[in-house]
Amino acid sequence: MSATPSYLTSLKKESVVQSVINRLTEGMKRGELKPGDKIPTEPELAESLGVARSSVREAIKILTYLGVLESKRHEGTFVCNGFEESMIDPMVYGIILNQDSFENLMELREMTEAGMMRLAIKNHDEAELAELENRLNDMAEIIGGTDEESIREFFEADDRFHDMIAVMGKNPMADKINRVVRTLTYAVRYETVSSMITRGKGQELYEAHRVLLEAIKQGDEEVLSNKVRESYFEAELMERRC
Repeated sequence: MSATPSYLTSLKKESVVQSVINRLTEGMKRGELKPGDKIPTEPELAESLGVARSSVREAIKILTYLGVLESKRHEGTFVCNGFEESMIDPMVYGIILNQDSFENLMELREMTEAGMMRLAIKNHDEAELAELENRLNDMAEIIGGTDEESIREFFEADDRFHDMIAVMGKNPMADKINRVVRTLTYAVRYETVSSMITRGKGQELYEAHRVLLEAIKQGDEEVLSNKVRESYFEAELMERRC
């Protein structure tokens, strides 16, 4: 009987989606998963890694979006042969395989998000500001539920809020870079939302976004500088991982 590949051994407690991503990319680095190989099914991965199928599904979704994996209908999911057109940039794949540090990614996220918000202050019109407020209201309506579906709905509303800020900035190049960073931090962003909501702190999460909206509305760049990083709730996330 052949030995179990290292990427299929059980995970320790950490950011689960990111751990699945790390384990799969580690399998690629070790040559246990080669271009063109079919990866195990979601149920098989979930059982081998000791995680929920939803975590596996999110990890596969991210790697597929980045062009690392590809799904073929009725066949399964495969490691891509080379770079696909769907890959945002080869740089992204390199960052994933190098597993850049959490702190470096958070600093990059802070720089890009604060920059996008400053562009939004400078370039938005009133109709766009009203739409951003509508998206914040969508988040308010979701607060309350603590099940997986509620968490996902809030996370998607959060993404739509930040997508609107990018629209308001009217800088496609900055938007592309921002989307790369948001893709790289997808797992930790989802875990933060999940942690806050399951702990009954969804209102705090909403309020952090409301402060950002008001800062854009008032053109207050100083508030942005002070509040963007605070809105990540890193202490909450670290406490959950301990």
